[in-house]
Amino acid sequence: MIHFILNEKEIKTDLPPGMVVLDFVRYHQNLKGTKIGCREGDCGACTVLVGSFTPNSSPNGEGRLSYRSVTSCLMPIGNANGKHIVTIEGINFEKELNPIQQAISDEGATQCGFCTPGFVMSLAGHCLSDKEATEENAIACIDGNICRCTGYKSIERAAIKVNDLLSDKKVNVASEFVSKENILPKYFSSIERRLQSLNANAAALPITQSTDQSITKLGGGTDLYVQKHDAMTHAGIKFLFDDNSLKRISKEGNRCVMGASTTVTELCESTIISQFFPEFSKYAKLVSSTPIRNMATLAGNFVNASPIGDFTVFFLALNAVLILSDGDSKREVPLRKFYKAYKVLDKKPEEFIEKIYFELPSANSKFNFEKVSKRTHLDIASVNTSMKITIDGNKVLEASISAGGVGPIPMLLTKASAFLSGKIVSGEIIEEAIRIAQTEISPISDARGSEEYKRLLLAQLIKAHFIEIFE
Repeated sequence: MIHFILNEKEIKTDLPPGMVVLDFVRYHQNLKGTKIGCREGDCGACTVLVGSFTPNSSPNGEGRLSYRSVTSCLMPIGNANGKHIVTIEGINFEKELNPIQQAISDEGATQCGFCTPGFVMSLAGHCLSDKEATEENAIACIDGNICRCTGYKSIERAAIKVNDLLSDKKVNVASEFVSKENILPKYFSSIERRLQSLNANAAALPITQSTDQSITKLGGGTDLYVQKHDAMTHAGIKFLFDDNSLKRISKEGNRCVMGASTTVTELCESTIISQFFPEFSKYAKLVSSTPIRNMATLAGNFVNASPIGDFTVFFLALNAVLILSDGDSKREVPLRKFYKAYKVLDKKPEEFIEKIYFELPSANSKFNFEKVSKRTHLDIASVNTSMKITIDGNKVLEASISAGGVGPIPMLLTKASAFLSGKIVSGEIIEEAIRIAQTEISPISDARGSEEYKRLLLAQLIKAHFIEIFE
C-alpha cells in the first residue's frame, strides 16, 4: 500500500507503484490541471511539487521538510510514498487567484494557458525553496517549463513580481511563511506535522512483482520512463530513490564518497562538491532542467550507459570507482572499466551501484567540463568532455581527459592523457594531444552531427579546457 498526501488529502492506494504520478492524478483523482505534454520531462506542463524530509538536517534527526519541483510524467507513485504531492489544484484559493497566478495574469504571461499550470507550480516551488529569494533564482526555477505562445519576457516579469513577495522569507520555515503571507493555502503550515505522523506509521514499500518475476532497480527514472513508460507501469520494481543509505555525500580522508541515489541537485547543494569544484553549478546548468536535476540520480546516469552521459563523462575524468552490491557481497569497478561495449556493462543483473567515490583534487589540480549541444540548455550533448589536470606552473604532472559522443561508450582518452604528462603546456603540445585523441575516438554521423563535426568539436573543447584552466 502506497501512502502519501496529495494536496490536502491523505492517499492510500494499491495501484501499481510503477504508474507515474501524472496518470494517477489525472485518471484516478480527476485532477486535470496537471497537463500531459511531451511525456519526456522536457516541456514542464506536468510539473508538480514534492515535499519530503531532507535527512540529517536537524539535531533531532527527523530532518526538515523541503519541496522540489518534478515532472510528474517521469515520477512513479512508488517514489511518492511518505511525501506531499502538490498539483495546481492544491495551491488554488477558493474564490480568487493566489498571488502567483495573479502575477501571471497581471503581466500577460499566458495565452492559450496549456503551459500555465506548470509555470505556476515552478514558481510556487521557488516560494517554498531553500534557495535565496533572488530574481536570478526566480527565473532559474522555470528553466524546465516551455511556453509555445507568449513571450518569455512577460513570464520573467511575473517571476520577478512573485520573488518580490519573498523578501522576508526564512528558508527553514518556508511552508509556514507562504501560509502566513497568503501566498499559498493555509494547510501548508500543517503538512510537516502530518507527514511526520504518516511516516511514523507507514510500512516499507514492498517490491512489486511482474509476471516474469524480473526486478528493475529504480532511482529517479528520468530516462527509463522515457524509454519504457508503458512497460514500467506493471514492471517489478525495487525502489532505491529514497533509500537514505544511498543518499549521503561525505568526505572520508581524501575521498569524496557519494551514495548511488544522490541527485544532481544534491550535488549542487553539497558543500564538499562546491569546495573542490567551485564551478560545479555552472556545469550543472548545462545538464537538463531544475525538475529533472531534482530527480536524476548519479547511478541512474552511469547505468543508463549513454555514450553522452554528462555526469558519466564528468566522473570519468576524476577516475571514479563504483561499489557494486548484490545484497550479500560487494566489489569495486573503476568507472573507466564499467563500459564494455554499447549498453554493455561490467555488472551482473542482480547487482546495483551502492556508492561512488573518487580522490578529491589536490591544491595544484584543476578541473573543467565542456558541452556542446544544439541548444545551450535542456538538450542532449553532441559532444561533451571533462579534464582534470595536475600542474606545476605550466608543467603538466598528470592529466585525465574524458569524452562523450565520440564513440559507442563514454571514453577516457588514455593516450592523449598520458602524452600530456610531463609536458610544458604550449600550443604545439595541445595540438599534438588533440591529434592523439583523434586516433582514440570513433564518432558516427547522426542527428546530433556528422563524424567530422564531432571530431572538430572535441578538438575545440580540448582547447577550451586549456583556455579555462590556463586563462
